[in-house]
Amino acid sequence: MTGVSEPALDPETRLHSDHPEALRLWLRIFTCARTVERSVDQLLKREFGSSLARFDVLAQLERAPEGLRMGELSERTLSTNGNATWLVAALGREGLVRRRAAPEDGRAVLVRLTAAGRRHFATMAKRHEAHIVSCFAGLSAGERRTVHSLLGTVKDHLTARRKQPPNDHARDDRTTA
Repeated sequence: MTGVSEPALDPETRLHSDHPEALRLWLRIFTCARTVERSVDQLLKREFGSSLARFDVLAQLERAPEGLRMGELSERTLSTNGNATWLVAALGREGLVRRRAAPEDGRAVLVRLTAAGRRHFATMAKRHEAHIVSCFAGLSAGERRTVHSLLGTVKDHLTARRKQPPNDHARDDRTTA
């Protein structure tokens, strides 16, 4: 042992030039996304005693001032119904959200930000935005626009693939490799 710590391995580290370029690209995107996600989560924990999952719930509710049903909130945050329920209960105990029966269906629960929740989220959102800007400060404005545009093309392709019958994917994969 040399006393020098080895750099942490990430998914991309295990690749070599013999791997298909698409695989290397995917793992580069995945590694970057996970690195930014971890960085944001650490920031939210350190500065607000919160998490990215809680921030996401607050962000979705901020975008829906009339409130969201629990199922909608779960879909928008890409979380399970159980996790969304747990997060909403915790945020409710802190006075950041309020739950009530949906007016059109008393069995459904509608969740809204409280005034305190709106203020808390606004403070977190400003810090979150500044942190994200700093994460991409290594790219010029033009490079950020280019990456954004290229990833938009990938997103459009993947969206179109989702609409195809499953057996069409193999043909599509061969023609775009």
